[in-house]
Amino acid sequence: MTDAMSEQYSTGERLYRTMRLIRRFEEYCIKLVRSGEIAGGIHPYIGQEAIAAGVCAALHPDDYITSTHRGHGHVLAKGAEPAAMMAELTGRVTGLNKGRGGSMHAADVSLGILGANGIVGAGAPIATGAAWASKRAGDDRVAVSFFGDGAVSQGVVLESFNLAALWRLPVLFVCENNGYAATLTVDNAVAGTVVGRAAAFGIPSVRIDGTDAEAVMAATREHADRARSGGGPALLECTAYRFDAHHTWEHRSFVRYRTQEEVAEGRSRDPLLIQAERFPSEVRDRIDREVEDVLESAREFALASPKPDPADALDHLYATGLRPRAGVSARA
Repeated sequence: MTDAMSEQYSTGERLYRTMRLIRRFEEYCIKLVRSGEIAGGIHPYIGQEAIAAGVCAALHPDDYITSTHRGHGHVLAKGAEPAAMMAELTGRVTGLNKGRGGSMHAADVSLGILGANGIVGAGAPIATGAAWASKRAGDDRVAVSFFGDGAVSQGVVLESFNLAALWRLPVLFVCENNGYAATLTVDNAVAGTVVGRAAAFGIPSVRIDGTDAEAVMAATREHADRARSGGGPALLECTAYRFDAHHTWEHRSFVRYRTQEEVAEGRSRDPLLIQAERFPSEVRDRIDREVEDVLESAREFALASPKPDPADALDHLYATGLRPRAGVSARA
């Protein structure tokens, strides 16, 4: 959102705009998957928008985040341009990472986005390292690691908890508990509780309604301020419900692990509707139109952008500047 556009809305309205942008971005991308413009599919973030919006609204522009395989919402909420993000997902050279990162590895270091990550829990040590660097530098930056409930038993996440607690690092661990690790329920995967995992390391931990963006923002701000002042790490467990598939592959496979009744109940608490009820409907309608214009322009930009030349496939990969063999080109 531009500064001028931001000034015309209240904090609550800006939260809704971010959430609406994420929701419609994901819906646009599902269509692009079906048309073949996005290869391989995506992990939709629909239903969890309040978490990304609330957390990132409480951060400073130069704070860091690390994301997950379900990371479009985090990247957009931290300020990435929707057009560049959509170009990235469609594999175009105008994308955030010139089409090389795709859906699960988008990054923009200039915005503090240290990367989405397809490896479960892998962002936790990266955020912990960024927090350590901030503490060493003496600045007040906070790092946030987003991960799902399926990551709380990963050794690297627990190791990150340990180092963050030992060194009192300014890092927030944000667990997005949507009830499922792919198709495995959290009840069948996690012994004890999510907050209990971090509490065992002496890390302050709180469970929040992740469908309420303002509650998420308030909790994030409280613990981020504490971290900036030397108070050390915290864990926020944000509960929500994933409305769509774990991966768009499910749209073709028709795998069933949730009942229609369960999904309907989960959808009944829609984070967008919760936030929209907090301000006049005419404001919501104006925001909806603005978001639609932004995303239609993003789609047009992405699809009009050039695809990469295979001859450049090894660029940015080797420090030596190694190139493909002679004769390899986009026409090969």
